[in-house]
Formats: sequence, C-alpha cells, structure tokens
Amino acid sequence: MGEKMRLQVNIDHVATLREVRKTPYPDILAAAEECRLGGARGITVHLREDRRHIQEADVVALKKWGRLPLNLEMADSPEIVEIALQVAPDEVCIVPERRQELTTEGGLDVDSHRKSLTRTISRLHHHSIRVSLFVDPDEVQIRTAAEIGARCIELHTGNYCDAERPEIAQLELDKLKRAAQLAHERGLQVNAGHGINYANVRGILEIPHLHTLNIGHGIICRAVFVGLREAVRQMCCLIEA
Repeated sequence: MGEKMRLQVNIDHVATLREVRKTPYPDILAAAEECRLGGARGITVHLREDRRHIQEADVVALKKWGRLPLNLEMADSPEIVEIALQVAPDEVCIVPERRQELTTEGGLDVDSHRKSLTRTISRLHHHSIRVSLFVDPDEVQIRTAAEIGARCIELHTGNYCDAERPEIAQLELDKLKRAAQLAHERGLQVNAGHGINYANVRGILEIPHLHTLNIGHGIICRAVFVGLREAVRQMCCLIEA
C-alpha cells in the first residue's frame, strides 16, 4: 500500500485566539506539540501580509522547535519570500492572498504569474525549501506548475467541501480526481486542502495519488470540545481507516 497519507495540521486559528486579546496564550508551540502527540505528520501556518494571526516570531519558533516538518503558506510577495529564505521551513506552499478575504478563496493563477513564480520557486529551491503551489483542479494551472519547477501542488478542495447538493459535490470531486491524475503524470506530488472536515474527508480520500492533507479550521473547531490532541487523533483515524 505504500506510505500512509500524511496529515499536516494548520494551527493558524490557535494564533487567532491569541491575537483577539493580544495575550501570550494559547501558546503556538504547545499547540504544535499536541498535534504531534495526536499523530500529525507536519505543522502548517500561513504568515499573512496583514499578520492577522501567525506572526514572524511564530514561524521562527516553530522552525527552532523542529519536532515536525514545517509547511509555511505564503503569498508570493517580496517581504514574505525574504522571511521564508531566512527561516528555511521544510516546505512552502504559495497561495493567493487578498487583505479583505476571511480565508484563501481560490487557487493561484499560476499561468498569469508564471514569471514571478518561476523566480520565487528557483530561489526557494536554491535554499533547499520544497515548493508547493495551491491550485484549483484546473488543467492549465497544473501543467504550468510542472513547467515552472514546482515539486508539488496542493489541490484547492473548497468547492467540493462547500457543495450543498450531492450532484454538485460529485462533479467537484470528479474534477479533483482528474486533476490529481494529471499532476501525478506530470511528476508532481499531490496534496490537498481547504474546507476539509470530519464529515467530508471520506470523499476526499477517493482522490488518487494523495500524499498529504492540510487541515486546520475543522480540527480546531473539534478541539474546542474534545481537545486538540484528540481532535487530531480522530482525523488521523479517519484518514488511515
């Protein structure tokens, strides 16, 4: 069967709770350790340009902690790229970012930003940082991601996860399956994330060639009731079943 699918837990919203009151708690490293003890295989954080939750100091601290691989989500902006080069996370996932959005709303337009992304990917790879691109299940974007040197993609699963009717969900899942197959054929590692929770993850597992799932909000919400370690453990059980 090969290696088990990996779960990377996005702990942005632990920092959201902290930033609401500007308190020193909840502690981001304690959260990362609870995720590790629950079975997570990596930690994901998104260092946004507006610093609404994760701060640069959090990224530095998580890298120094080092008990799990660190995946840094970030926009392709000069300031954030320089921080990534200095901190050297294990992986970077480049995502689109708008100041007014509540959360990332769609995949990168890789084809339209080919020149800038090619340069950024090259710089990050030069510093031994693996690069993923967050993309919609779109053939053009996936082909371009492979052409400009990305090592992997993260498929945006939001349209499937948010679908209100079964027939729409199936259409979106079929798109994801085709996209994953194309990415695999182009030599790209296939990750997935956005909107995944305990109710819809089984459908996500039908996507072929999946290597890693990035899940945050759903796990943090469950953790309010059962604790973070147990919430991560429950998701791991669903993924590995």
